[in-house]
Amino acid sequence: MSDDGEIDLDAIEKRMDGALTSLRNEFQTLRTGRASASMLEPVMVEAYGQPTPINQVATINVPEPRMIVVNVWDKGMINAVDKAIRNSGLGINPVMDGPILRLPIPELNEERRRELAKLAGQYAENARIAVRNVRKDGMDQLKKAKDSMGEDDEKIWSDEIQVLTDKAIKNIDDVLENKQAEIMQV
Repeated sequence: MSDDGEIDLDAIEKRMDGALTSLRNEFQTLRTGRASASMLEPVMVEAYGQPTPINQVATINVPEPRMIVVNVWDKGMINAVDKAIRNSGLGINPVMDGPILRLPIPELNEERRRELAKLAGQYAENARIAVRNVRKDGMDQLKKAKDSMGEDDEKIWSDEIQVLTDKAIKNIDDVLENKQAEIMQV
């Protein structure tokens, strides 16, 4: 809230957009049966005594829809990278080919697709909760500023916050619908 009793709608909108951005990042980690370099972002490799993101020890390419190729720069690190990918919980088993690891992405069965679609729904619900929490913070600001504004102004600000909330929730629902369609696609 600014000094003149105005609610900072830009800050509220930015926080709501942050929930959508976070959701998109979570969706990138879901394995949809299609290869994506972003699938490996959470993988940490034990390099030189400390955990290091995989993209700092290797080049990651996607030459075809069902294959990720990891080109390890330091040939002494190839076993550590292989181990990190196997232990990441992605369900991918690398195939060593010299300094290169080939990661074939297996087809998803129907049951696994349903599980992933359900998980995407949970991620989206968490994003909706985050948006509603931002809305609540905005309404709390409005209540604190109630003394310095009239009822008409309070109603206008309340409506503005609700419009931002509705827009953010709709965006989350749209992103979820697209992701679930991508997951269920055979």
